[in-house]
Amino acid sequence: MNLGIEGQVALVTGAANGIGKAITLGLASEGCKVAVLDRDGALADKVALEIHESGGQACAIAVDVTDAASVASAVQTVVAQLGGLHIVVNCAGFSMDAAVTSMTDAQWHKVVDVTLTGAFHIVRAAAPHLTAQQYGRIINITSRAHFGDVNKANYSSAKAGLIGLTKALSLELGPQGVTVNAVAPGIIETERLRALPYLQGIEERSKAVMPIKRFGTVEEVASLVAFLASARTGFISGEVVHISGGRYG
Repeated sequence: MNLGIEGQVALVTGAANGIGKAITLGLASEGCKVAVLDRDGALADKVALEIHESGGQACAIAVDVTDAASVASAVQTVVAQLGGLHIVVNCAGFSMDAAVTSMTDAQWHKVVDVTLTGAFHIVRAAAPHLTAQQYGRIINITSRAHFGDVNKANYSSAKAGLIGLTKALSLELGPQGVTVNAVAPGIIETERLRALPYLQGIEERSKAVMPIKRFGTVEEVASLVAFLASARTGFISGEVVHISGGRYG
């Protein structure tokens, strides 16, 4: 299927590793010019170089999504260097697990500020470019954890907030030709997951409640994002698409 996005400009946050990197490379393989945004500028440069070496176009920008001025500057740089903006993927986020009784203010704010407030900063800066051309795709990477998870009050709240943001923006930006959707991965095999010392326990507990008895892959998530970013999905908006092996709660 031709997704109709060849030559379009895509901006991805949290793009230097894991799911974000797979999304970035996936959009580049569809012919998008990709802006690789990440807090780690050196890793972002490596991803952009990989795209260049495969014949694509990319730029790397080190950015802290919690810094509104930095985000605004980064979006302007993307438009100037790559010639526009059509697709925005908010993937920046991380977890800092703790029981609610011992969770610090810093643990709460760091996770919420990056995952939820960071997405707001990106959309606020990008939306004028999308609405001016009466076309755009915004995809927010949430998580199955939006249903709630043990010791993840900060993470689950931030990911649930992304769903609220998605639905609100779909109503606000839809009349200007911009669709807004969310992707909610379950257990996805990444380098970070494989490095966890308690991986075996996670794997056993997860597979016990998953109809599809395996971890998902970052490439599967990237394929779903590419579909929602495509020119063929103009009548899909405000949706949360789970990619979790059939597990929801």
